[in-house]
Amino acid sequence: MEDQVQFEEASNQKHEQLIVTEDMRSYIYDMAKWANFLGIVGFVISAFMLMAALTIGPTINSNPEMAKMLGQLGAMDGTTFSIVFLIYGFAIFFPSLLMVRYASKAKQGVLYGEQASLDEGIAKLKSLFKYFGVLTIIFIGLYLLTLISAILGGIK
Repeated sequence: MEDQVQFEEASNQKHEQLIVTEDMRSYIYDMAKWANFLGIVGFVISAFMLMAALTIGPTINSNPEMAKMLGQLGAMDGTTFSIVFLIYGFAIFFPSLLMVRYASKAKQGVLYGEQASLDEGIAKLKSLFKYFGVLTIIFIGLYLLTLISAILGGIK
């Protein structure tokens, strides 16, 4: 109850404007440069994944020797490989796009003192972290399902 009262008192007080120091501007600019680099690398990797998706599936389907070399994975159809590579490519493309958009807006906001651009850049960064958070939750769930199925499969 006391926390609620303190929150209401704090929200009723007039807040001072947030001050962005020169050091903070420098840090944001450096982060934007690295985000731009990582985003471009992500686009390149996504392009390679797309090319792999378009070539690996047909290659496996047309060459039975290659399917034999893959062992148990070779039992899958080449289309399955193509779909997996497309999913991976998209999973890499989306955060790369967010990083490049963050970098562009953050640089613009810091260099020209545009508050709206910096706000938009930070919003893109928030979306990037949300994406990785959701992806992490999905993978934790998949790991738990795998663990449960392994335990139940071992009980027989």
